Amino acid sequence: MANKLLKKIEFSGILTLKTGLHIGGTNSSMQIGGIDKSVIRNPLTNQPFIPGSSLKGKMRSLLQVAKGSIKEMDRPMGGNVYFVSTDDGPDADLFGNATGNRSQKPSRLIVRDCNLVNADELLDKTEMSYTEGKTEVVIDRITSAANPRQIERVPAGARFRMNLVLNIWEQDNNADILMNNLFKSLELLRDDYLGGSGSRGYGQISIEIEKITEKSSEKYYGVANATPVDISNKYVDQINKLKT
Repeated sequence: MANKLLKKIEFSGILTLKTGLHIGGTNSSMQIGGIDKSVIRNPLTNQPFIPGSSLKGKMRSLLQVAKGSIKEMDRPMGGNVYFVSTDDGPDADLFGNATGNRSQKPSRLIVRDCNLVNADELLDKTEMSYTEGKTEVVIDRITSAANPRQIERVPAGARFRMNLVLNIWEQDNNADILMNNLFKSLELLRDDYLGGSGSRGYGQISIEIEKITEKSSEKYYGVANATPVDISNKYVDQINKLKT
């Protein structure tokens, strides 16, 4: 059966850092006494951002664990990797899979890069451009020797514009399940962490969905009465649950 786009559901909101965030960038300009691990930045504005790939990958992995879509291999799948995601889990309908056969599913969800909203505020208050340097000390458990290092973080209070697009196809009869799993993955992310070093306090976030807009595929063909519709009220319970 051919796939036909029925509508697009666009989520617009704000992702706010409650603790410092580190998503790694290049260390090509590292100097002696400088930052050991830098954050990823937009090369044109020099502002840190959250890559859509980082956000989407974390959302998917958390949903897979919550839904039990992880299986143990009889033998390692390269290196020491014994645990991998299944290809037919509930996350596959939303995030797609890459089986390479007739059961392959393209991703329904588009996750955009998240750009900084309050850049001017951060620039005025941070020691580096938009970021902070956090000093950590690695202690050798045998010799007790200390090895200090500095990690660059986007500080708590930074706010990023979040934009997600969910494609619904005509033959889909599981649109409500897709929406529920999307909200569930956002809840899981809110209660977990984003980026690196989450077990050491990094990457705690809050998520605020400001608007959910439904766009019929007819809109792209100039059909009358096919204007985008605000459907936020339909999901007010899920939106409010994200805030708690």
